[in-house]
Amino acid sequence: MKNAALKQYKKKKNYKLLLWLLPFLVFVILFSYVPLFGWSIAFFQYTPGSSLSAENFVGLKYFRQFFMDTVDMWRVIKNTLIFAVLGLVTMPLPMIFAILLNEVPHKGFSKFVQSITTFPNFISWVIVYSLAFSLFSTEGVINSILMGMGIISKPTNVLSSTSAVYWFQTCLGIWKGLGWSSIVYLAAISGIPQELYEAASVDGAGRFQQMLHVTLPGIAETFIVLLLLSIGNFISVGFDQYFIFQNPVTLKRLEVLDLYVYRLGLINKSYSYSTAIGMIKSLISLVMIFGTNQLAKKIRGNSII
Repeated sequence: MKNAALKQYKKKKNYKLLLWLLPFLVFVILFSYVPLFGWSIAFFQYTPGSSLSAENFVGLKYFRQFFMDTVDMWRVIKNTLIFAVLGLVTMPLPMIFAILLNEVPHKGFSKFVQSITTFPNFISWVIVYSLAFSLFSTEGVINSILMGMGIISKPTNVLSSTSAVYWFQTCLGIWKGLGWSSIVYLAAISGIPQELYEAASVDGAGRFQQMLHVTLPGIAETFIVLLLLSIGNFISVGFDQYFIFQNPVTLKRLEVLDLYVYRLGLINKSYSYSTAIGMIKSLISLVMIFGTNQLAKKIRGNSII
C-alpha cells in the first residue's frame, strides 16, 4: 500500500512539473517551429499578397543562386568567419576572469567587480553605440584627451575605420559579455570540493599552483561543453551589434550573414532568396551541432545532446 501511494504521489508531482513546463513548450512551438512553415516560400517566386501556386514554383533556383553569388556572398561569409574565429579565440577570457575573480581574498570587492562587469550585458546595443560614439568619434573624449596631451595631431574616428572594424567590434563584444559569461564558470568553481584545495595546500601548493592544478581542471569540462556548443553555432555571430554599428564606410566588413539576410529580405524585398539563405544557414548549424556532439562523445565519453 505504501509503495502504491508513493507511486501515485510521484505521478502527481510529475504532472505538476509538466504543467509548469507546458507554457514554455507552447512558446517554443509557436515561435520556433510554426515559423518553419514559412520556409516553403524559398521554393517559389514569392511576392507579398500572392498565393503559393504551381505557376510561381521555381524549385532550387534560389539555393543555386546562393552558391553562384560569388561577389557579395563570399565577402559576407568571410566577415562571418572572421568574427566567429575571433569569438572562439577570445572564448577563454571569461574562464580566466572567473578564476582570477575567485582568487580575490576580499569577497565584497569580488562581488562588486562581478556586478560591474555583468551590468553591460543588460545594456542594449543602441546605448553601447551612443557610449562608443561619445568616446571614440572624432570629437569624442578619447580624441580630445590624446590631442590635448599632444600624443596625436589629428583625431581618428575608430567607428569609421575599416582597419579597426574586426578588433574594435570584438573588444566591444568582450566588454559587454565578459562578466555575464563568467557566471557559469564561477558556478563550476563553487562546485569544486574544498578538500582538493586543502590537500594541495598541505602538499605545499601555492595560490597559483592551486589555480593551475585544482581550479583549472575542475572547470575544464565546463569549458569544453561551452566550446563545443559555440562551434555548433559557428556562423551565428549575431545581428544587433553589426546592424547598429554599420555605416557606409564599414559596411563591407561589418555585413555578416544575418545582416545580409536582413538586407535582402526586408530592404531589397527578395523574400524567397533571403529565406533560402536562412535555410542553408540553419542546416549548416544543424550539421555542425551534430558534428560537435559526435566530437564530444570522443572527447568526454558522453554526448551533449
